[in-house]
Amino acid sequence: MNFLRVHQPKRASQLSECGGAGTGCGWCIPYLQKCFQDYQQNKMLEEDSQTKADYEAGRAAYLKAGKGIARPGTEPTPPLDESDDAADK
Repeated sequence: MNFLRVHQPKRASQLSECGGAGTGCGWCIPYLQKCFQDYQQNKMLEEDSQTKADYEAGRAAYLKAGKGIARPGTEPTPPLDESDDAADK
C-alpha cells in the first residue's frame, strides 16, 4: 500500500518494482491487481483482511498444485496438513 501511495503507478504491472512483486510463482498477482484497482478507485485498504497464515497456506496449496514455481531463495512454504495429502491419494 505504501508503494502505491508513494510511487503512484499507472499500471498494475508496475507493482513489480516493489521488491519484484508478482514476478515469481504468480500466486500474488490477483491480489496485486485488486490492490491496484482499489488504489485507482481511491479505496485504499488500511488493513488486509487476509492473515499471514491464510496467505502462506494458500500459496503452499497453489505451488503444490503445480500452478507456479517458487523462486530460489524465497521463504519456504509451510507444509500442508495431512488431511490435504490424504485427499490427494
